[in-house]
Amino acid sequence: MAKGDDIQARLMVFASEVLDIFDQLPKTTAGSHIAGQLVRSATSAALNYAEARGAESKNDFVHTLGLVFKELNESEVWLELILARGIVSEVQATEVLQHCKALCRIVGASRRTARANDAGARKMEKPEAGSGSSGN
Repeated sequence: MAKGDDIQARLMVFASEVLDIFDQLPKTTAGSHIAGQLVRSATSAALNYAEARGAESKNDFVHTLGLVFKELNESEVWLELILARGIVSEVQATEVLQHCKALCRIVGASRRTARANDAGARKMEKPEAGSGSSGN
């Protein structure tokens, strides 16, 4: 299993769970709006994570993980609204919301770690002030 396969798989399961909720939302103006926004943010998280895994640089990886985190946060808000409105099964929506929150924690921690690793690598590349030869 390649690095990140487990998170990618969890994001795909989350997207699938959201599609199940999508199918249950009412075909009203409000239901269609919520459905469209939720399905875009949830599926985008999985797709952006796949893109992050192919990043060309550490900065690109960290940036794209940030997009994944934002999409998950947006999904979380839509799921909370669905729960508040009681428009799908409370048990199902709560389970999907908890899955979303867990993914937010995982992606957030991954982003912090990648950012810290990148900062540490840059610090190692820069010579300390006052070191090296003086040219005499």
